Amino acid sequence: MIDLRSDTVTRPTPEMHAAMTAAEVGDDVWGDDPTVNRLQAAVAERSGKEAALFLPSGTQSNLAALMAHCERGDEYIVGQLAHAYKFEGGGAAILGSIVPQPIENAADGSLPLDKVAGAIKHHGPGLGAHFARTRLLALENTFNGQVLPADYVCQAVALARERGLATHLDGARICNAAVAQGITLAQACEGFDSVSICFSKGLGTPVGSVLVGPQDFIERAHRWRKVLGGGMRQAGFLAAACLYALDHHFERLAQDHANAEHLARGLANIPEVTVTGQATNMVFAGFPEQHCAPLEAFLAGRGMVMQVSQSSRLVTHLDVSQADIDAFVTAIKLYFAKG
Repeated sequence: MIDLRSDTVTRPTPEMHAAMTAAEVGDDVWGDDPTVNRLQAAVAERSGKEAALFLPSGTQSNLAALMAHCERGDEYIVGQLAHAYKFEGGGAAILGSIVPQPIENAADGSLPLDKVAGAIKHHGPGLGAHFARTRLLALENTFNGQVLPADYVCQAVALARERGLATHLDGARICNAAVAQGITLAQACEGFDSVSICFSKGLGTPVGSVLVGPQDFIERAHRWRKVLGGGMRQAGFLAAACLYALDHHFERLAQDHANAEHLARGLANIPEVTVTGQATNMVFAGFPEQHCAPLEAFLAGRGMVMQVSQSSRLVTHLDVSQADIDAFVTAIKLYFAKG
């Protein structure tokens, strides 16, 4: 099967399976699973942070981070289209009593700094008591595959510090960003108080995200992980997959980016397809409305999976080779040639 819906659909490689099977495990709720502890230490070191915490999902990792940064009635500034705001069930508001202050994302995924500055609210004499207290600026990297500009990140972090805000990065694909920029993971995480790093997307593990930050912050997040139901027992089997991915699947993300470029070029040569963008491992393309459902069924009949729409997203990953891309593009050409 060639599945381009997302980089979350990857399956463990035989080598990853072997690492998982051989994992030494304990009880992570007691804190004595050696493989989880080894993963947390490794990711903290690679990201340049004091401490790390293994969680089941990126959604829970972001939520635990928000709850560790903010108290009830506090506010966080976040993108209108950010995953942590739009696609994570409103957990910060529902479970954390944290008020989101969404700001419209710029085309590159950044939040205009003048709008960020204008949205900051603090308690104090006079009108201050009327507002939720702004505590946190949350950004996302990558955003629709796009890497946040390094200069922008520096300016955003500096503004937050100047105004007394903590900073959190939803780094679901921060590894893609680091590889695309030719920098280390620590450099990609630099300046942020906390970063959520997902292992079940480009790095190809079945489960898991790691939250990194200062020791006292991670201790608070650890408590919220328990409250949110994220305490796992013999989690070392999952952590072993993440350790394997950290050592073997990080640099190879460059191949996914090259495959996405190859896919964009191939689709651009089909008159009926409009390629609207490509960045890191994502391609965005539009298909004629009347062909969306028939084309999706045509591809499915050939073991090829994508969500065909007038604004489709296609994502390359560990389980998609350049030969697969060629076969996929050929199938779309065949569909339109058949009329």
